[in-house]
Amino acid sequence: MTFRLVRELAEDGISVAVACRVLEVSRSGYYDWATRPPSARSLADAELTATILAVHQMSRCSYGAPRVHAELRLGLGLACGRKRVARLMRTAGLVGVCHRRKRRGQRPLPAPHEDLVRRQFTADGPDRLWCTDITEHATNTGKVYCAAVLDVFTRKIVGWSIADHMRAELVVDALQMAIWTRQPGPGAIVHADRGAQYTSWIFGHRLRSAGLLGSMGRVASSVDNTMMESFWSTMQRELLDRRTWTTREELASAIFEWIEGFYNPVRRHSGLGYRSPNDFEDRHTAALTAA
Repeated sequence: MTFRLVRELAEDGISVAVACRVLEVSRSGYYDWATRPPSARSLADAELTATILAVHQMSRCSYGAPRVHAELRLGLGLACGRKRVARLMRTAGLVGVCHRRKRRGQRPLPAPHEDLVRRQFTADGPDRLWCTDITEHATNTGKVYCAAVLDVFTRKIVGWSIADHMRAELVVDALQMAIWTRQPGPGAIVHADRGAQYTSWIFGHRLRSAGLLGSMGRVASSVDNTMMESFWSTMQRELLDRRTWTTREELASAIFEWIEGFYNPVRRHSGLGYRSPNDFEDRHTAALTAA
């Protein structure tokens, strides 16, 4: 480590003799270290670092060490330890993104539905339990609002809608997309918060006409819809907060591409054994077919 510091100082214009004297190491020892051929471990680290860099770039520079390690192990079949991956990422200056989602200040309304979930966000198959919520983000031309429907079993976004308003049509469109693409059976649960859009007559009517059961958490309790809060937090730190958005159209296009082009088919989810939602669902379907 000291010899590396000597080399860095020499690259900054400080003579090797001065650096060695200040750091109390011998010049002969430094030159012996500097001319020594790299070890097999160093070569292996350099090769793995190049692969880590490619994985990090593939993740849109959003993955930290756990997901990079999962991609190496599950996606590329490379046997390596998570601590080694973390060490090489630190050395290369690679980090994942981290951010706390900003809270919305809307006053929740009385719930027309009971809480059928009670913080038990588990399901024994796809399309048995969905969660839904709205988020917003500013652009230079105004805010963009996004409603999404998430399947609890696969963590997949099965329906979404983007608009420049927060009227009830926003959440109804997201729900309608989920119904059209997934065809859930009667009795599937749709869990939401108590925002005005979800307590509206039109949203309740759409649930009833599709044979779905509405569910709502307590007033002003984010943990009662924690799975959607987690999804929004992921999108916030990996997409929304990473740059300034010029127009609503630009951000709407980016959200669409992030959900359909990255989150559902590619992004590894810790709650799914570091599989992507699409891969996890495909494996579940294949297992049912084989049985």
